[in-house]
Amino acid sequence: MKMPIARAVLSALFFLFILPVQAEPIQVTLATATRGGGFTLFGDVAAAAINAADGSISVSTHNTKGSVENIGLLEEGKFDIGLVQGVAAYEAFTGIGRQPADLKVIAAIYSSPGMFAVRGDSSARSVGDLVGKPIAWGTRTSGLTLMAKYVMDGLGLKRDADFEPHFLEKAGDGPGMVREGRVAALWGAGIGWPGFTKVMASGGRLMGFSADEIKAVTAKYSFLKSMTVPAGAYEGQREPVNTVGVWSYILARPDLPDDTGYRLAKALHMGQSAMVSRLDQARETTPANTRGAADADKIHPGVERYLRDLGL
Repeated sequence: MKMPIARAVLSALFFLFILPVQAEPIQVTLATATRGGGFTLFGDVAAAAINAADGSISVSTHNTKGSVENIGLLEEGKFDIGLVQGVAAYEAFTGIGRQPADLKVIAAIYSSPGMFAVRGDSSARSVGDLVGKPIAWGTRTSGLTLMAKYVMDGLGLKRDADFEPHFLEKAGDGPGMVREGRVAALWGAGIGWPGFTKVMASGGRLMGFSADEIKAVTAKYSFLKSMTVPAGAYEGQREPVNTVGVWSYILARPDLPDDTGYRLAKALHMGQSAMVSRLDQARETTPANTRGAADADKIHPGVERYLRDLGL
């Protein structure tokens, strides 16, 4: 009777100490934005792609008030990574109105060409036609709303004084306000942005800026770049829209481990095709664009190592 017991003990010890134990996935929290906006949509798609590409990491998304709040939450260590629009990132990195932020870039996710969406029967054809009119600029803490302030200033206009500003509780409220005529236009940015998708689906129209306006804005604020949204990017969009915009990022808290940054960068790269199948603007979420859109000293060390592995 003793031999079977001994064999059982030895067998248990083998499985306990010899066979590898499956480690728990690294838990990563991702701060997005309010429901109905582009960041929430992108964050959910990115998290799913990362989790599918690398079983050793588990990303969970959490709604927040957007870019400005996300920066503070990352600095406080309340989230591991967060989505931050380019203008908000610019102000944080350069220390405008605050101390410079010690946050790091995990990825440049997509460019954000800023535009207005109006009803199809609107007489507005330029930003000048919107002066004095009610405009839905987005939520108060959204990076898109902050970008509007810079763009309008580049045109010699004040976002909050030369228009009747409406700041939203939720990003998803804007399209209905346009459709019902409560505002003359909705400001937003990006290709595939949910607010624009809804306005265009109801017969709306997108409006950008003239060549002279683009020149004026980019001359005053060099971090804003000339961009073009190709015809057909949205339902019913027959002509390209010329405008200005910035890149948005996934930023990391200051002490995110190097290995976690590496795994996130690699999983995003490996999962990109899955992301694109669900969200077209994820075509821009590439290692090459991260290298080109972010200053080298702002890139997370783990991400930098992965970019070097790719020869970038």
